[in-house]
Amino acid sequence: MFYWGTEKDKISKTMELNGYRIMWLFVFFDLPTETKKDRKNASGFRNNLLKDGFSMMQYSVYIRHCASGESADVHEKRIHKLLPPLGKVSVLRITDKQFGNILNFWGKAAIPKEPQPTQLELF
Repeated sequence: MFYWGTEKDKISKTMELNGYRIMWLFVFFDLPTETKKDRKNASGFRNNLLKDGFSMMQYSVYIRHCASGESADVHEKRIHKLLPPLGKVSVLRITDKQFGNILNFWGKAAIPKEPQPTQLELF
């Protein structure tokens, strides 16, 4: 493959944010709430997701925008550390292009999508 341009142009092309590099993380969970300790663990898990920048999409479904796959890796590792002792937790990673195809409904009326964050994450 030939590339015409300077090394700086090549780097900026590879660093360019696009719909296939930007990621969304979905966290789905089903946690027990039978005992006081179970409820405390479930509440703590949800609160930690919120502290980490996740937003509630539905009950037990939280989402987070990540500027890159590397950023998504960091948040997946955090989720792994936050796991409660009981229950089921699943994490799904999709591209921004795939996220753009989601249809959301309240009853029979479609609801508008939330605007995509315009900020960049720096570590």
